[in-house]
Amino acid sequence: MKKTDELLSKANTLPQQPGCYLMRDKNGRVIYVGKAKKLKSRVVSYFNQSAKGLKTEYMVGHVDHFDFMITHSDAESFVLENNLIKEHSPKYNIRLRDDKSYPYVQVDWTEDFPRLEYVRRPKKGKGKELFGPYPPGSQISMIMRVLTKSFMLRDCSLTEFRSRKTPCLLYQMKQCSAPCVGYRNKEEYEGDLSTAVGFFQGPVKAKRALHKLNERMEAYAEAEEFEMAAVIRDHIQLLGDFLNKSYDQKVESIQTDKNIDVWSYWNGPEEVDISVYMVRSGMLLGNKNFNFVKGELIEELDEEILQKVMQYYSDPEEMTPDMIVLDFEENEIIDVTEALKTFGDMKVLSGLSKKYYPLTQMARKHAEESQRVRIANSESVYMGLNKLKELLNMRERPRILECYDVAIWQGQSPTASQVVFEEGKANKRKYRYYHLETRPEGNNDFAMMREVITRRLDNGDLPDVLVIDGGIAQVNTVTAVLKELNVELCVVGIAKSKDLTSGDYSAEKIVRSEERLIIPGRSNPYILTKCPPLFKIIVSMRDEAHRFSRKLHHKAESKRVLSTWLDEVKGLGEETKKKILSQLSMSKEELGEFTVNDLVNYFGIKNPQAKALWAHLHGDVKSDVVNSERE
Repeated sequence: MKKTDELLSKANTLPQQPGCYLMRDKNGRVIYVGKAKKLKSRVVSYFNQSAKGLKTEYMVGHVDHFDFMITHSDAESFVLENNLIKEHSPKYNIRLRDDKSYPYVQVDWTEDFPRLEYVRRPKKGKGKELFGPYPPGSQISMIMRVLTKSFMLRDCSLTEFRSRKTPCLLYQMKQCSAPCVGYRNKEEYEGDLSTAVGFFQGPVKAKRALHKLNERMEAYAEAEEFEMAAVIRDHIQLLGDFLNKSYDQKVESIQTDKNIDVWSYWNGPEEVDISVYMVRSGMLLGNKNFNFVKGELIEELDEEILQKVMQYYSDPEEMTPDMIVLDFEENEIIDVTEALKTFGDMKVLSGLSKKYYPLTQMARKHAEESQRVRIANSESVYMGLNKLKELLNMRERPRILECYDVAIWQGQSPTASQVVFEEGKANKRKYRYYHLETRPEGNNDFAMMREVITRRLDNGDLPDVLVIDGGIAQVNTVTAVLKELNVELCVVGIAKSKDLTSGDYSAEKIVRSEERLIIPGRSNPYILTKCPPLFKIIVSMRDEAHRFSRKLHHKAESKRVLSTWLDEVKGLGEETKKKILSQLSMSKEELGEFTVNDLVNYFGIKNPQAKALWAHLHGDVKSDVVNSERE
């Protein structure tokens, strides 16, 4: 009995109820998670003779068995599907990935004299007010500085604010009112802060803030403080420009002070682009963009995009808006509306209504243009990954790539890095460090590469392609390890070629180098510049692996060097030495600049131990000074 017939037989016994299903491979790993209003009908469609897309056929070809979970409603299945995808990270589910971290403006009203804070990963809490997110190019950090100076708000940390006894230089420059030493009462200060915050609360309040600054400018001019008046005038100009760029006529027609996310998409020939427009208090702050290949779809496009909406708002780092406008008919978003209540009190509306259609049309046009520009400039990561698929004769496009680099200096502290790119973008959560064995012969790139790859293969959950920083010899070392362990995995290497060519002058020679992709079984390396999207992915991985491995190597080498003299410090036990080594991130010379209290706080050790360490450090410094004077 064929495997598909066996799976079809099991699928025919499923109930016709809403729920989720989990497709698993022969190792029991979840490779796909889906939801259905009728489980039996949906799962049967994978294993019967009906026409299926290429991606679906690939996925089904790897299914060994499946599980299912029943829910009370389709809305519940939306939530369950999202949670299962986050838990298992299935290979064939399209993940909504964004490699940017967007900043927010935060005010913590629980502090005595709050300030405007620039935060990238805000944490919700009582008394905290957030504005944003602000996309790249919005100049929000500059706007915050201008508002802080214009309204003379504090800009220091809470620790510095509480410890200060005298006003700082900013007070003398008339950029802070020195509330830290009581030069400003709390009521007046919070009044000015509220006016400054109003700049982020919509055009009406923003204009009030500008009016307040105009009054201050005039007051400075009347007092003949023309320098200060000119500063405020320049600040008003900057704030006005920001306000004009952030305010859109299409948003004005809605006349709302609510926070709104507008979702639309463009279904192109090969790819799908999703655009999320962010409207905050009537101001259009910008947008976020996501895209994926149509060939990756297993579900219907509308279902896939609605699932991405769920995925987006389930991220704890995303602040939920008051309202979501989706480019779908109202009857298509009923279930996701109920499901989104799990993540916050958000109202979900159809963007095809007369009121919101101009916004969805604007977002849709942006998605279309983003796709056109990206493809026209050969910037699509999928073009690069498809080229890699072609070069390696793979059945399907590779999604997960891992790159390895080894770092060693003079045979000491060998380390290796593993960086992971998913869909052409770095996934730093999956980066790994490897401390390698120090060998008697010192530098032995091949032995060290063999060690790191062997250790990696033991962990399972392998990528689609291994990228090795090195030439054919390093690649052959890795393929030999794979063969010994009976693992089928694509391997490539990246290396530069160096050609010496005669120059215009008789004795001069010019060195030219090209990035080459080393492919096992291919006589000539592939020149990466022939495919810019693939060049960008592979070279970015190599450079990131270099950065990551050097970072660990320097830290390991610092610890090794420190441990050679740490044993000489009297009064330190083994546990204390371990504690110091675990916290170490600087050289011996840098430690010499610490006071005893600094050493106590930094390493978490007791005062007598810190004194012993300080005495040893400064004893070495004094002896060095004496020796240099003698010389």
